[in-house]
Amino acid sequence: MSEVDVARREEWLSKAGILTEALPFMRRYNGKRVVVKYGGHAMGDAALAQAFAEDMVLMKQVGMHPLVVHGGGPQIGRMLERLAIKSEFIDGLRVTDKATVEIVEMVLAGSINKGIVASINAAGGRAVGISGKDAGLITARKVSRTKTDPDSNIEKVLDLGFVGEPDAVDPAILETLSAGGIIPVVAPIGLGPDGETYNINADTSAGAIAAASRAARFVLLTDVEGVLDRDGKLIEELTVSEAKGLIKDGTVSGGMIPKIETCIQAVEQGSGAAVILDGRVQRAVLLELFTPHGVGTLIRGA
Repeated sequence: MSEVDVARREEWLSKAGILTEALPFMRRYNGKRVVVKYGGHAMGDAALAQAFAEDMVLMKQVGMHPLVVHGGGPQIGRMLERLAIKSEFIDGLRVTDKATVEIVEMVLAGSINKGIVASINAAGGRAVGISGKDAGLITARKVSRTKTDPDSNIEKVLDLGFVGEPDAVDPAILETLSAGGIIPVVAPIGLGPDGETYNINADTSAGAIAAASRAARFVLLTDVEGVLDRDGKLIEELTVSEAKGLIKDGTVSGGMIPKIETCIQAVEQGSGAAVILDGRVQRAVLLELFTPHGVGTLIRGA
């Protein structure tokens, strides 16, 4: 046997070993729903996007029920720039007037959603794209923010326009699609009580869907390694109470706070556990679910 043949055989044996290691985890998640919030760098990089699509197909193939909820802030921003529509942000939320929400829906439920669906289908899966407006999936309520004037100390209510948050989630359509062998891909748009269209933060939408569907795992892909301690080291696992403590004592700050709060809410309201993962790592979802090591921060109930 030549050196090349020996090397190939070692490679095959290594891959077989990986599959054997993954088998107990495949059994654990067989028939279980996993909600994945997809966005950030993972969605903007072509190689990572293809790998993500393949990962979703593999998860479905081994008996899991993956469900994708995606964002699209950068793409929305670029389209608004092209149309010369200016954006204003308050506490990280885009102020969304009637003209803007139409563009938001067009981009999220249109080009982005169908692009993800096409990638999953090209990878051998069967995906269908919907928005929170379909089949009453997400009923939204208007979001408002308050701001205190530093001079008068008077609290003022700020109108964010058509920015919403989930008021109720009916996962029936997702269960129907999953049972039919389909991977649902959800755009975070909701319908208000009077028929208004609301732009909803993708993290918030995904967390609410994970809770309502009692997902075994809620996976939140980000552009950071996970939750870090005061020394900058990754914290691999937290209870809900420990996660709340990190926010309270200031260990966690900035944009990580709403992500952790979303994970906490998902776990407290029905999801088995939540994971904050670095979407810049190829195959991050598979590494987290199918190996004993994990690559992010797991948040579980107390």
